[in-house]
Amino acid sequence: MQSYTIGQAARLLGVSPDTARRWADAGRVATHRDEGGRRLIDGRDLAAFSVEVGQSAANEEDVSYTSARNAFPGIVTAVKLGDVAAQVEIQAGPHRLVSLLTREAVEELGLEVGVQATARVKATSVHIDRT
Repeated sequence: MQSYTIGQAARLLGVSPDTARRWADAGRVATHRDEGGRRLIDGRDLAAFSVEVGQSAANEEDVSYTSARNAFPGIVTAVKLGDVAAQVEIQAGPHRLVSLLTREAVEELGLEVGVQATARVKATSVHIDRT
């Protein structure tokens, strides 16, 4: 079973290493030490904890009426406007998401660099790479 350092877990959870460390210190996620003394989190424990964190974050958000369940809250980092279409980039934790939409939608939503926004993803095909 793969184990993760506190820093790796923090990156996967989209939080700071200090936050991940505090969660481990509080017993919210189990850790063990390797031969070098580093604290590690078992992959299965981290997977279960990430679901818990995701559910608690979803419960804190406003009620959303959408069928797209994969939500990535973040900040708009780039907007490229064309005559009809637009491209918007959002940085959501470690994830960079790019969306192509109409210029009209960008203007109606008031999307510009620095604005908080949520990218919602619904796909019929999702590819997964093991890292």
